[in-house]
Amino acid sequence: MGFEKNDYPKASNHLVHGALLTYIAGILLLIAFCSPYWVQSFEETFSTFKHMGLWEYCFKDFRYPYYQFDHLFDGCHHVFSLEYNVIREWMLPGWLIVVQTFVTISFLLSFGAQITMACQLCRWPLEFILQYEWILCIIDFVCVVITTVCMFLAVAIFGGSHTRRDWLMYPNWNYLSWSYGLAVISFFIHGFAAIFLYLAARQSYELRRESRNLIMQMHPNPQHRLGW
Repeated sequence: MGFEKNDYPKASNHLVHGALLTYIAGILLLIAFCSPYWVQSFEETFSTFKHMGLWEYCFKDFRYPYYQFDHLFDGCHHVFSLEYNVIREWMLPGWLIVVQTFVTISFLLSFGAQITMACQLCRWPLEFILQYEWILCIIDFVCVVITTVCMFLAVAIFGGSHTRRDWLMYPNWNYLSWSYGLAVISFFIHGFAAIFLYLAARQSYELRRESRNLIMQMHPNPQHRLGW
């Protein structure tokens, strides 16, 4: 019997659930990655510091005490903008750079895995997916596990260091805001996704021989095409 159209195994339920959870976690990670609300000041304090994210700080007539010129920092600007050039070293301590690095790695791995899983779910290209799906599932699992670990380290370091007195002044006036909360939720969902992807990798590894047989059915004996 030849290989009929659409007569091939669809993606496993474990892969579907893992991909869906990774997609949801990736969206939350994207919002946390871009939004400037990891730390925010209480409104009633009228602090000159308003809020910040991994890549943006917002001030209202903020005067940095160790800057020799009387300059007020106002508005929201990227951490690498010219406006913050003179205070960038204070704004980006070593631990925050580490957090930025971990979240960036998580971002790249999560969305890289999502692209791979999208191809697996669409079964495109079909022969490649059928032949190497067990390898792709392992790659998905490893990427999401590394993402989970990096996100855990990022939220743990940030959560434990945001009150340091050598960083933002008057840390008691500030609190962890919703962008940080989304990062924490993203960490947990990535962890649950890794469980489903592990099960998908095990299942695809056990079925790898059947997939090879299906590929052989997709290419009938050349003798039949020549009428022999």
